[in-house]
Amino acid sequence: MKEQPHQPEGIPPAILAALAAEPARNMTDAEQAALERLIRIAKADTGQSRRVADFLLAWWNAGSCGSFDLTALWALDDAITADMATVFAFIARVSKYPDSLGYEADFKAIVRAWRPELAD
Repeated sequence: MKEQPHQPEGIPPAILAALAAEPARNMTDAEQAALERLIRIAKADTGQSRRVADFLLAWWNAGSCGSFDLTALWALDDAITADMATVFAFIARVSKYPDSLGYEADFKAIVRAWRPELAD
C-alpha cells in the first residue's frame, strides 16, 4: 500500500494546493534580496543601471537581449558586483529562468526600458 504524503494539520486543502502549484523558488533570502536590488537598479536610468540590465537580460535571453561584457564590472560599485556574484551563483545552482521564479513582469519592464525594440 502506497503511503499518503503528510499534510500539515490546520491548513485548508485549497491553501496547500495553491502552495504546491507555486514554482519552487529554491532561493535564499540573501539571493532574493540581491536579485531584487539588481532589478531596482536595472529599472533606473544610470550608467550602472544599463550595465546591471545587460547582466540580467543576458540571463533572461542572451540570444535576443545580448550578452554581458565582464569588463563592465569595472564600472560598477562593489556592492553591485557582490549582488551580481550572488545572483550568478544562484543562476548556476538552480538552472531556472527569472520568469519561472515570479520575476517575468520585472524583466519585461527592463526589456522595455533598455531593449525597447524587443518589447512586446
